[in-house]
Amino acid sequence: MSILLVIVLFAVAAVAEIGGAWLVWQSVREGQPWWWAGLGVMALGAYGFVATLQPDAHFGRILAAYGGVFVVGSLAWGMAFDGFRPDLWDLIGSAVCLAGVAVIMFGPRSTS
Repeated sequence: MSILLVIVLFAVAAVAEIGGAWLVWQSVREGQPWWWAGLGVMALGAYGFVATLQPDAHFGRILAAYGGVFVVGSLAWGMAFDGFRPDLWDLIGSAVCLAGVAVIMFGPRSTS
C-alpha cells in the first residue's frame, strides 16, 4: 500500500467532508444562501466516494483511521476559515489522533 496514496486520499476526503459540513453550517447557522447547503451536500457525497478509493479493503479500518484525520482536519479548517486558535490540549489530542491513524493504517499485519 502506498503511504503517499493513503495520505492524499485522506486529505481529499477531509476537504470534502469538512468543507461540505462547513458549507451547510454556513447556510443554516450563519445566513449564507441556501445553495451553499446544496454545495455542502454534494461535497459530503463526494467524501463517501473518495473513501472507497483507499487501497485497504477493510471499511472499518479505513473509517476508524479516517476519524483521526477528521479530528486534525476539523481543527485546521477552523483555523483557516473561522479564526479558531487551538490550545495545547487541542494540539496534543491531534498528535494522539495522528499516531492512532499511523498505527491503524501502517502497523504490521499478520499474514494468516
